[in-house]
Amino acid sequence: MKNIAYKIILCITLILAVGCKEKTTVVEDAHEAENENIVELTEAQLAQTEIVIGKVEKRKIGHEISVNGMIDVPPQGNISVTVPYGGFLKYTTMLPGTKLKKGQIIATVENPEFIDFQRDYLEAVANNEYLKADFERQQTLNDAEVTSSKVFQKAKSNYMTNKANIQALESKLRLIGINPSGVKNGKIASVVNVYSPINGIVREVYINTGKYFNPQDVLMDITDPSDLHVELKVYEDDIPLIRVGQRIRFRLANAPNKWMEAEVFLIGNNVREDRSITIHGHLKEKNEDLLPGMFVNANIEVEALEQYAVPEEAIVRFDGKHYIFKSLGNRKEGEQTMNDFEMLEISKGNDEGGFVALSLENKEEDITKIEVVLKDAFTLLAKAKNSEEEGGHGH
Repeated sequence: MKNIAYKIILCITLILAVGCKEKTTVVEDAHEAENENIVELTEAQLAQTEIVIGKVEKRKIGHEISVNGMIDVPPQGNISVTVPYGGFLKYTTMLPGTKLKKGQIIATVENPEFIDFQRDYLEAVANNEYLKADFERQQTLNDAEVTSSKVFQKAKSNYMTNKANIQALESKLRLIGINPSGVKNGKIASVVNVYSPINGIVREVYINTGKYFNPQDVLMDITDPSDLHVELKVYEDDIPLIRVGQRIRFRLANAPNKWMEAEVFLIGNNVREDRSITIHGHLKEKNEDLLPGMFVNANIEVEALEQYAVPEEAIVRFDGKHYIFKSLGNRKEGEQTMNDFEMLEISKGNDEGGFVALSLENKEEDITKIEVVLKDAFTLLAKAKNSEEEGGHGH
């Protein structure tokens, strides 16, 4: 009987022991799961970092919409160079990209017609003195009633017609770049210089030396880069959000990390077939790297909203997600003081002035009631992930 009682007690003891062991294992597993994103630093380790702890604050962060567009110039900044009456291109050294100053010679043009214009001008000037003298003589005789009014009117008409012809020929000569005063002094030329009308850059050259061109043909296009602006396409849903004066941040396709700024100054009022309008933005600063026709990605700051935000240094990225570190305070572990931090997953919003708007993925966590690491969060990320590789959890 005693042996039976002993065996029963032994079985009960073994069952309780196994149960306790299983319970202990579950608790330890729960502890490990609970502490998976916990990082701890000793006081000495914390002192060696630049970690700053504080509250998440509300800041006005601009809300942006993403658009595409290009660098462009207004019509007055694009000049197409033509030569009235055409001719043969005798000489030019211009190539696309050549920088020009206003008044610089960009080509020389030859045309036999230019000689005819100068000859006609000299003939008109030579006739002017005779016709003027005849007009004045006929006027005197007409006043004295010595000659008929018909003769006087004829002399006056010849003189005024020739005078108008001189003025027209002078304008024609100036139009092709010939100084009428030089022609009067006997300088007859079949070749004229073509000058740059603006400070700018040669955008395209359409004709080669020795080729004949007509009056309507364009020799080259010149662009004034000082008047560049961004031209952006905004679609119908976002049109009501656009206002003159809004900030534009843009970057070139070949320089995605270099952001530049502009400001909305003109909003189109014609909705195209693709349900978009064009808006124009003045550049904040001149940039010689920008050329007309360059493609740009841009963000337009359409409104500034009060949002919870932290400095950029407070956010870390790991496995394609973003995190901040919540301070859990300190505790005693033996003789040491330990400082605990917990990784919290977040969603990033817009950024401005070194601050980034954010929201917590765990909606049960109240962002206003926690303190977070505002600076040097990457140190904690490195400690957490190094500890995991060593088999721990940031301890």
